[in-house]
Amino acid sequence: MITKDPKEIEILRQGGKILATILNLLAGKVNPGVSAAELNDIAEREIEKAGAISSFKNYKADPSDPTPFPAALCVSVNDEVVHGVPTKKKILKEGDIVGLDLGIWYKGLCTDAAITVAVGKVSEEKQLLMKTARESLEGALSIVQAGVTTGDIGHAIESLVKEAGFEVVRELVGHGVGAAVHEDPELPCFGKSGTGYKLPEGLVCAVEPMVNGGHWKVHIGKDNWTIITEDGSPSAHFEHTILVTKNGCEILTKV
Repeated sequence: MITKDPKEIEILRQGGKILATILNLLAGKVNPGVSAAELNDIAEREIEKAGAISSFKNYKADPSDPTPFPAALCVSVNDEVVHGVPTKKKILKEGDIVGLDLGIWYKGLCTDAAITVAVGKVSEEKQLLMKTARESLEGALSIVQAGVTTGDIGHAIESLVKEAGFEVVRELVGHGVGAAVHEDPELPCFGKSGTGYKLPEGLVCAVEPMVNGGHWKVHIGKDNWTIITEDGSPSAHFEHTILVTKNGCEILTKV
């Protein structure tokens, strides 16, 4: 696991604030009739304006992958869990929920965050789903400090989610972040308390509950990027990049 030094942490604070500001701006642009491509265009303009670089655009999960991610912003609607490609044909409708996931490089270091936003008035089930995903992230972060294990964090997320009657995605995980888009350790959204890696002080990582309204199983869409719930149920995603401290954590992707 790669811990960060004070100079790197300060840069990550700056980058995290830029990222959070852009995400908040994008959330305010979510309305019926808006296309995912329009949201991505805004994200790309704001990233450039801030002197940052997208960490998602042209990203390859594997160097041999022939289809790099084509945009700066992941826009995932309803049963799309994460990594939704923001096309012009993806038009937001009243009652949708939309996950906005953004990553940026700033002064050579990377931060990552996500929110899920309602499009107009949404069903009570979707409201509860979003509330549960957001609160599971808040609950997990409330226990983070040096010495806590990845299993402790996963257990905190999963327990709250299951209590609400939902399921956490098991095939995708949170992760270390900073010098690369994905670093060790992996941070599953499920687990057993006391197991896994102990988080050291100075670790920067992305904690990201992905919560499905139905079963936890997912599959990859035809575009080779979009992750979709197997049963067609809606999904919600919240994520913060955090710094692990001696007695807690600092949320870096917060205005």
